[in-house]
Amino acid sequence: MIVDDHPLVRAAVTKAITSDDTEVVAEAATAEEAFSLALSVAPDVLLVDIALPGMSGVQLVRELAPRLPDTRIVMLTVSGAERDVDEAMRSGAHGYLTKDVTPEALARSVRAIRTGELVMPRRLAARLVERLARRAGPPPEAGDPPVEQLSQRERDVLRLLADDLTDREIATALTISVRTVETHVSNILHKLGVRNRNEAARRYREDR
Repeated sequence: MIVDDHPLVRAAVTKAITSDDTEVVAEAATAEEAFSLALSVAPDVLLVDIALPGMSGVQLVRELAPRLPDTRIVMLTVSGAERDVDEAMRSGAHGYLTKDVTPEALARSVRAIRTGELVMPRRLAARLVERLARRAGPPPEAGDPPVEQLSQRERDVLRLLADDLTDREIATALTISVRTVETHVSNILHKLGVRNRNEAARRYREDR
């Protein structure tokens, strides 16, 4: 499934990846349209642009990742900015490609992501690993569950996240802004040393 607001891009991507074992089952021009469509078709692979009208591609990933655990989500965008890469991967993306990728490489990446491989240009992957290494803090003390290291507000957010609430629903429940929820989620993932919301929710359930 392809999510991009430019028809020409969707057509080009469709042409590049369609083969005997790969077909495009759905297309969407907005994140809002993609949300309901993806839940309906449950694609094996979801290619998502970041810059979409309305809800961003990263926000779409954040909402869909916990609902479609078997779908491999890959960002396909013009941006190679560190912030965009970090936010996408923390939100649950399984790969990140920029639109300067060749048609042949894109087709290979789609096949690779279906087998569980990480799909990302080497330059972006190397920088991501460096940033993660710099941010890594000391290991938790023995006998001190990682969840206990979170602030009370972060534990509140994590509890609701583990109940499968969306960022907007969490914001409403805690009377805070969606942006504040996103910041708390980012801090939670970093402190727990997990890659996405699903892993954070699992850690919460294990440590209760």
